[in-house]
Amino acid sequence: MEAELLNCGYSRHSSPFSSKRVPSLPSYLFRLQIEGQGHALVNDAFIDLSPGSLLLFQPGEPYELLLDGAEATGSDSADYYLYCSGAWIDLWWKKTKRQQHIHINLDDRIITLWRQMAFETRIMTPDSHELNSYLLQALCLCLDRAIAETDEPFTITQMKRYIEEHASAPFKLEDVAKHVGLSVSRAVHLFREWSGTTIVRYALDIRLSMAVERMKHTPLKLEQIALDCGFNSYPYFHRAFKEKYGLTPNLYRG
Repeated sequence: MEAELLNCGYSRHSSPFSSKRVPSLPSYLFRLQIEGQGHALVNDAFIDLSPGSLLLFQPGEPYELLLDGAEATGSDSADYYLYCSGAWIDLWWKKTKRQQHIHINLDDRIITLWRQMAFETRIMTPDSHELNSYLLQALCLCLDRAIAETDEPFTITQMKRYIEEHASAPFKLEDVAKHVGLSVSRAVHLFREWSGTTIVRYALDIRLSMAVERMKHTPLKLEQIALDCGFNSYPYFHRAFKEKYGLTPNLYRG
């Protein structure tokens, strides 16, 4: 099954802009507002757009866009957009009920994927089509994750991202709390309340997953893997691994 990227780009407007109304889109259309303000036709009425506004339209739906200029809002309007089709996209779309508009946190990983697809669309090397297909699938899954996270406070998302980005090295609860401007006790309480787990457990699960990938795909010694994945000692890694997977690292590796 393929996910086909038909067009992808970055758009920036300093002057007011209005698109011609499309009564029936021929393909899927995704658009993410990065800067500025605007308005889009959603469910037969115009809604306001702001940074983080994600538009998802399927074939056959009408589309119209109105963008405010910098003179009215104080900043340019900027967005990433793409048109796509394919059997993989059809299945992904049907996995859940899709809203035409939802507000998500602007995630660097989503922006990076979108930027890379726009770049590949411009240069069009022999492997760009295949690469964009995989990048598009990755973007769709990341959008699902971002949409799922819209119900949790941005502070929780920030803490999760910090833990994920720093999991390969030891860090303290104080580091996570400082990153989001909270006391340690408040950060610990909020994280458990919204995530259903502790900061320490969340970091541990990420580190163990990283270790499994290295065990599968590298010849590194287990002691080195433990160190590279943020464990202070091999005995701690051994104990945590056996507790989670029911096997010692040696037996798991086979």
